[in-house]
Amino acid sequence: MAKQFDALTDDHRAFIEAQHIFFTASAASDGRVNLSPKGTDSLRVLGPNRIAWLNLTGSGNETAGHLARANRLTLMWCGFEKRPLILRAYGTARTLHPRDTDWPDLAARFGPPPGARQIFDISVEMVQTSCGYAVPYYDYVGERDTLARWTEGKGPDGIVAYWDEKNRTTLDGFPTGLFEDET
Repeated sequence: MAKQFDALTDDHRAFIEAQHIFFTASAASDGRVNLSPKGTDSLRVLGPNRIAWLNLTGSGNETAGHLARANRLTLMWCGFEKRPLILRAYGTARTLHPRDTDWPDLAARFGPPPGARQIFDISVEMVQTSCGYAVPYYDYVGERDTLARWTEGKGPDGIVAYWDEKNRTTLDGFPTGLFEDET
């Protein structure tokens, strides 16, 4: 049965830190709903009601555009390897870019991954757990290095050009705030 909590517990935090993948979901008041898998070492639990997620360059930039229109975000983790548990964190998020004054402090918690596009500083309002009994087992084999190699091959100027071409708006044409002229 599902249980709700006002904040992340130590057990929730340990479960999150043991996972190799998480999922994000966002939606504006209209347009498409976005649901994305995320990996690499891109998430930090900063407190019982605060999570930071380092968003790397990708083919789209839906979350940023959605948050600018309807500030709501859900993160989800599934216990694929041993413990049958699904954990969701519901909340709102502040979007930070490398140009923002708060960026260096939060980015330092992640190291210097190439192509870091945004940090979503998430305020967790509710946590929900459910059983996960029907989630299948999967074995973690390792991280992919494809994104890191692709990003390094593009170089800083190539990444900015890619953002300008592919990440300036969402699928529905909403601005993502990636460039200062959009804010």
